[in-house]
Amino acid sequence: MTLTLADARTIITAAEAKASEIGQPMNIAVADAGGNIISHVRMDGAWLGGIDISINKAFTARAFDIQTKDLGDNSQPNQQYYGIHASNHGRIVIFAGGIPLTRDGEVVGAVGVSGGSGEQDQAVAEAGAKAPLA
Repeated sequence: MTLTLADARTIITAAEAKASEIGQPMNIAVADAGGNIISHVRMDGAWLGGIDISINKAFTARAFDIQTKDLGDNSQPNQQYYGIHASNHGRIVIFAGGIPLTRDGEVVGAVGVSGGSGEQDQAVAEAGAKAPLA
């Protein structure tokens, strides 16, 4: 089971609405069950540097089936995942804004958001993750 393009568009629409509500343009990426990007949007005015970050947050969330903020908490010095950010050819992101997406208890993809503070990225990703899927 994986996400479809229609699912990705629904997730992005919900995330864009939250980004607009808080007044912060964002990069929003949605990955499928294999960690491959289905869709990405860069809102007008969002940072160019956030494109890769949002894509890699979605990949990270799916690759490890964990929110990137939680992975970050566990990858600090003396923690079990210290140094993980250097794995997977440097694609691993260990700060807020990446969330695995589940359907019937199974991970079917992930959303990654970049463009604001960690709290803003997380809030926008959470809005996307809460979008009702078909």
